[in-house]
Amino acid sequence: MEQTIEEFRSHHGVVREPMNFGDRLVLVHVPKKDGSTRVVPLAALPREGAWYVSGSAGGAPKHPAWVFSLRRAQTVTIEVPDDPIRTLEVRVSELADAERDEAWTWVTDRMPGFADYQERAGDRTIPVFRLAP
Repeated sequence: MEQTIEEFRSHHGVVREPMNFGDRLVLVHVPKKDGSTRVVPLAALPREGAWYVSGSAGGAPKHPAWVFSLRRAQTVTIEVPDDPIRTLEVRVSELADAERDEAWTWVTDRMPGFADYQERAGDRTIPVFRLAP
């Protein structure tokens, strides 16, 4: 994770190592219960001025820990690709029902590997969050 964060920050948000994410990552400063924050690189897609992230965890049977932190947060700070990288405070919205399903289809159309994650996740519905200024 640290290598990905360093790559993001040193290449204006473009990440090619250890995996080729291109400019499809944001760094989310996730608030923890103890009041500290953890920087988490998440695959994200921009749309209409917002960024969409999903709690896929590679198709694991449980949500990643950051999902629960975002559910508790009203706002978070994110770093987005740009030259220089932009840091923004954004509102966190977990999408539900038809809005979530539409966003999930939109995400998987652009990043087809995420459809495989849903299959592997079984009965767990992968959450989708909108991060909007």
